[in-house]
Amino acid sequence: MNDSVFVYTAYINTTPEKLWEALTNGEFTKKYWFGRTLQSDWKEGSAVQFVDENATVTDTGIVLIYEPYRLLTYTMTCVQDMTPYERYPTVTFELKRMESAVKLTLKHVDLSTNAFRDESEGFVGINNGWPAIISNLKSVLETGYAMPDISI
Repeated sequence: MNDSVFVYTAYINTTPEKLWEALTNGEFTKKYWFGRTLQSDWKEGSAVQFVDENATVTDTGIVLIYEPYRLLTYTMTCVQDMTPYERYPTVTFELKRMESAVKLTLKHVDLSTNAFRDESEGFVGINNGWPAIISNLKSVLETGYAMPDISI
């Protein structure tokens, strides 16, 4: 996974304000991120924590860019990965208002710095995880309900 980048785009029938709230409000993230709550004060330089239903922190990061309704970037590392990083993997959400929808582009970069024990397993996790999360986000925003029987 040398210098790998994962990019995923979705068009969501919502407003930038509602999508931004969904990305940054921990109670809302629980609805589409399979029970995980994102916790942060969302100031640049602040910590981000991903907390599962058992109150266990699964991933951590630092907010790098916070431009409401437009751009959100943070680092993201698994707490079980004790490997030191040259560059931390980052996740960016870019929102662009369309006529009656929002184009959401997700970029997960510097994946090669993430020490996957098995590169194919790492790719499968990223390749299956993000589309499921974003699809669930779209479903919740457009219908009010998470997709049934979807897991990552």
